[in-house]
Amino acid sequence: MSDAVPGTGGTGPAHPVPGPGDGRALRVVAESAEGCTRCDLYRDATQVVFGEGPVPAPIMLVGEQPGDQEDKAGHPFVGPAGRILDEALAEAGIDRTTVYVTNAVKHFKWEPRGKRRIHKTPGASEVAACTYWLDREVAAVAPAVLVALGATAIKPLFEKRSTIGALRGTVQESRYGVATVVTVHPSAIVRIREADERRAALDALVADLRLAATTVAERTGA
Repeated sequence: MSDAVPGTGGTGPAHPVPGPGDGRALRVVAESAEGCTRCDLYRDATQVVFGEGPVPAPIMLVGEQPGDQEDKAGHPFVGPAGRILDEALAEAGIDRTTVYVTNAVKHFKWEPRGKRRIHKTPGASEVAACTYWLDREVAAVAPAVLVALGATAIKPLFEKRSTIGALRGTVQESRYGVATVVTVHPSAIVRIREADERRAALDALVADLRLAATTVAERTGA
């Protein structure tokens, strides 16, 4: 039986790593994350944006960090990048409601530019601090396949430093012992203005998501 995990909650103590499929334990972890001060990003963020989706789930998508709209809404991938992700998932034949979606870093890191808040790449220490929460998500969600969306998402998933270009198009084993597909973050496609180039980039993302779905089928027989 699946238990959906909310993106928000109250504060609470840290908890042990949940067992596979233990959505109730992960909800408690999500509530604990609301009071996280493991790095300084909480100071300027609106709130923690924890992962959401069914527990367990066959595919777990790991993005980089919440964006401006996610920070305000408290949910992952609800802004422009989220719309691209939804389009790519649909074209790949993957129902988003069957996928667990989260980020490597749970607080929005930004810098002001006029009246706008502009994304700033999280540092290694911030990624490392937030891996505490990602470890618990992966344990509970127990995915057959992880999908790393973007360079920052690669860092907590692999022991050795690598790049999207080196890993893309293959199935690798992450440090969690889970089959992992690496691709670009959907925000990279949002920034492309030329229509043909944008379509090609979206097609490549769809191909990566199809690779993830195929790998799930191979690993689970589903």
